[in-house]
Amino acid sequence: MNTQFDRITIDPELMNGQPCIRSMRLTVRRVVEAVALYPDRAELKQEYPELEDEDIRQALEFAADNLDDQIITLGAA
Repeated sequence: MNTQFDRITIDPELMNGQPCIRSMRLTVRRVVEAVALYPDRAELKQEYPELEDEDIRQALEFAADNLDDQIITLGAA
């Protein structure tokens, strides 16, 4: 992926240093949760009118980039 995340900001003085969207008090984690809660993009934008499409895209990509690639062995069901 190797995107430059120009909309993701990390400031130790804001939200305890969690990655945020454009220095707002809106964390990447919250945006990812909101995308799951509001799969309809129009409804998501109604709840978070300050979010732009590029904010959402970068939040999702940032989250995916920061997941560990690890193998998790699942037991038999």
